[in-house]
Amino acid sequence: MVQRPQRADAQVGTQPGPVGPASAPPPAAGAGPDPRAILDSIGEVVYDWDVVSDRLTWGPNATDVLGVGDLDQISSGRAYGELITSDSLASRYAAITGSTTADDGSGVPYRARYGIAVGDGRVKQTVWLEDTGRWFAGPDGKAARAHGLIRVITSHYEAERELEFRSRFDTLTGCYNRAHILDIVTRHLARTPGKQTHFCILLASLENLFVLNRTYGYDVSDEVIAGVAKRLRSTMRGPDSLGRYAGAKFALVLDNCDREQMMIAAQRFLNETSREPIETSAGPIPIALRIGGVAAPRDGRTANLLFQHAEEALDLARASGATRLVAYEPSLARNDTRVQAARMADDIVGALNDGRVALALQPIIDSKSRRPAFSEALIRLRQPDGSIVSPGAILPIAEKAGLVHLLDQRVMELAVARLQADPQLTLSVNVSGATVHDPDWPERFKAMIGQNPGIASRLIVEITETCAIADIEATHAAISCARSLGVRVAMDDFGAGHTSFRNLRRLPFDLIKMDGAFVQNLARSPDDRFFVRTLIDLAHHMNLPVVAEWVEDAETANLLTEWGVEYMQGVHFADARIVETVAPAEAVAA
Repeated sequence: MVQRPQRADAQVGTQPGPVGPASAPPPAAGAGPDPRAILDSIGEVVYDWDVVSDRLTWGPNATDVLGVGDLDQISSGRAYGELITSDSLASRYAAITGSTTADDGSGVPYRARYGIAVGDGRVKQTVWLEDTGRWFAGPDGKAARAHGLIRVITSHYEAERELEFRSRFDTLTGCYNRAHILDIVTRHLARTPGKQTHFCILLASLENLFVLNRTYGYDVSDEVIAGVAKRLRSTMRGPDSLGRYAGAKFALVLDNCDREQMMIAAQRFLNETSREPIETSAGPIPIALRIGGVAAPRDGRTANLLFQHAEEALDLARASGATRLVAYEPSLARNDTRVQAARMADDIVGALNDGRVALALQPIIDSKSRRPAFSEALIRLRQPDGSIVSPGAILPIAEKAGLVHLLDQRVMELAVARLQADPQLTLSVNVSGATVHDPDWPERFKAMIGQNPGIASRLIVEITETCAIADIEATHAAISCARSLGVRVAMDDFGAGHTSFRNLRRLPFDLIKMDGAFVQNLARSPDDRFFVRTLIDLAHHMNLPVVAEWVEDAETANLLTEWGVEYMQGVHFADARIVETVAPAEAVAA
């Protein structure tokens, strides 16, 4: 058995009786600090565990730090293990016996976090602990002895649990939040073929939210929204899921449900929510919902596509005077939008051929100096009559028509030409998922930068969070290609999707652009303030500078600066302005 020398100031190897804080002798005049007083003050205690005999020996401050009444309660590993709470996901014993590392003579480190129940009688409280140490092997190679240090982390652990709750749930309604509902749908779609069942999604929207806000104020509107959530939840089946999708819009995921059953369930939700007014602090308020529904996997095989189709069905339900419930059908959406979409697709091709695709540059401001640091290049389409079409009207049609990669190519060409013309300029350029995940794009991008090597350090490629996680491997290849050329890469709309910390670490971004939807209401929304600060802390933990988009007022700008955001972008500083084309446009075949 390998034994390690113990520190004299740790008091390990003794078995004292209970000692209160006042009974520790004061240090002599001129003596150094009392080790026990230091451990007491920071909530830490040391121990030594003879695994073979199961004898557990503690430092003299164990009863004070852990809150146990008698050291006999924890004098063996078995007795101590009985205090560990059922909601703990780990234990010291599991951390040691589950280790796959062999002891080379210097011991094997371990770490565990768990809770212990302490207190007298039936009234118990949980103390959460972080347990770190090293175990040493006996002749058989198995753990024979361990020593370590326990630290009380109750406040930290409870804060983490609150953060975890907020990452999955909406604080107003108690429903899942949008990101978690998207995750649920993605997991439903990923079920193995043998276990995959039909499921449906309903998007339910409260009518006249604007009127409610104007008439009663936001606080009363929040009461109505919470009341709607309560009624929807009371009408759901056990396996179904409810989330607050956005504002006064709810997503219901109905598991093991076909289209016919979806319509019956949706009507039940409509009837239940409107059966009587919702009681609020301003009195009873009658409410009504509109619902759009989709059946999966029939109406889509990705979460984003399913919700897009549910939105289209909901839009039709809102547009109708009498019909409050619409189930998605491709023909329904096409009836209203087919002609308009076809016309826009023709306009896009015409604009590419005629050189009517333009750039609008919006400055991105350094938070400390409040001076422009670089600019984002945004697409604009000029109509033959000189009017301008915004990206919101262009990109969805371009994606459906398979034209978005052509727009990406033209915007990148215009951005490169602009960088060549202005050596002081740095630009960030959005690249769509269709382009990023195209296996040929890295080579095309290399060729373009290879012809213009001087602009690489002044170019930033933006990839949205949802695009990044749709195909991690393809995204990683695209990022690696850009960075190998000296081009920086930013994650756009950070916070809009459900990127895990593991995926974020796998993707070597240089910059984070925070989703403007959370920044826009920062001055008015405590939830958004909490979420934004969490995102900033996460980005800074990974040493990534942050750009906050949609900064619309001075109060928001000051808050973001105080929280350490490096860059800001929004109409508070400057809107996007179209710049003249500096490179001739080449024809693009339809």
